[in-house]
Amino acid sequence: MDDTTIADGQAEYSSRRRYLIIGSVVASTFFVGFGGGVIFPILPNLGDLLGISPFLVGFILSANRFSRLVANAPAGSLVDRIGTRTPFIVGLLIQSIGTFGYVIAMAAPLPEAWFLLARLIWGIGSALVFATAYTIAADVSKGGSRGTSMGLIRGGSIFGFPTGLVLGGIVSEVAGINAAFIVATAFALVASAMAYVTVPETHVEGENRQTVSPWNIDTSLTTVTVGLVNFAVLFAYIGALFATLVLFLDEHGIGVLGFNAQGSSGIFMAITVLAAAVFMFLGGFVSDRTDSRIPTLLVFLIVSFVGFILLASANSVETLTLACLFIGAGQGGTSGPLMALLADLTPNDEMGRATGTNNVLGDVGGGLGPLISVPIVEVVGFTPVYAACAVMPLIAGAILLGGVYRETGVLLPETRLRGGINESLDD
Repeated sequence: MDDTTIADGQAEYSSRRRYLIIGSVVASTFFVGFGGGVIFPILPNLGDLLGISPFLVGFILSANRFSRLVANAPAGSLVDRIGTRTPFIVGLLIQSIGTFGYVIAMAAPLPEAWFLLARLIWGIGSALVFATAYTIAADVSKGGSRGTSMGLIRGGSIFGFPTGLVLGGIVSEVAGINAAFIVATAFALVASAMAYVTVPETHVEGENRQTVSPWNIDTSLTTVTVGLVNFAVLFAYIGALFATLVLFLDEHGIGVLGFNAQGSSGIFMAITVLAAAVFMFLGGFVSDRTDSRIPTLLVFLIVSFVGFILLASANSVETLTLACLFIGAGQGGTSGPLMALLADLTPNDEMGRATGTNNVLGDVGGGLGPLISVPIVEVVGFTPVYAACAVMPLIAGAILLGGVYRETGVLLPETRLRGGINESLDD
């Protein structure tokens, strides 16, 4: 028996149905996330492997974010136009093709060109997956569960990423780089098949389909504010830390479990991502049960600041592990409440476009990070770069407070009331 009902044009779901849908999305994105993680312990060493410059290495690492940057807005508009199911499944398939491109790159002439193309393709698929996953969470959740739902979607989905980080580093050392890429491709295909079988349509049905231009993006103050916070956090986290960690370990001679810098970097990155995944759920859960999401967001932005301060002075496995835990917790703890805040203040039929705009700004940060951090580290070293990254969460906090105040007239908008924009749909 289907326990989905329609009220005032908006689908409502029982708790059981809601978490079945969210669980299906989490499982699918877990498997495809492996392909995203497996590449990071390997690609930073492409300079030595392929004989290319640090700038080109950074460009390859960022390529998926730049293609996603172009695809995010059309993806969000597409979701508002035709729904979530088809773009979600197609996005996973495109990511599978992009992951297989790594396998081709290892055997083809001009491997750097193939790596670049694979990253570009992967980014297009990722734009569709991110736009749909967050919109599904907004569609099926009520006000009092929105933060938890967003945390589950985001936190659960990235558990595939640390799996890829660890196995990518270890399998590449034990069985070779190509073996790691083949395993990643298999995981991505499993994700696509799982989504086809389990993920339903949540956003539009039949006559409710809209005529929305692919370039119709959301530039409201709320969306831009959330997007700028996302920019700052991802610039420091994905853009700088992930792009330089393998180089940091190599220079300082830090390794774990007998692995060199490549294998060890995967383990340390996995620590940050696992911490992020846990605190994405906890941050969202806490924000659902407090009067406002803003204090939760500010606390975790400060946690991220502390993490980068620790990283700037890290010189051992112990201090680096502590820094990674703080950075991961800070990034994760902001993610669930931040996306819930966006859903709180955005009308349901505009959520796809709002998510697209947020992803655009996040990808600008994540894409600029490697381009800037990898060459600058070569010149000034790691400590000044990581210290500068510590300032980014503080800037994000100031942007958050200013934007929310301009939009709502208060510094701490209430979680449950949210200005009446969406709560009426939950009653």
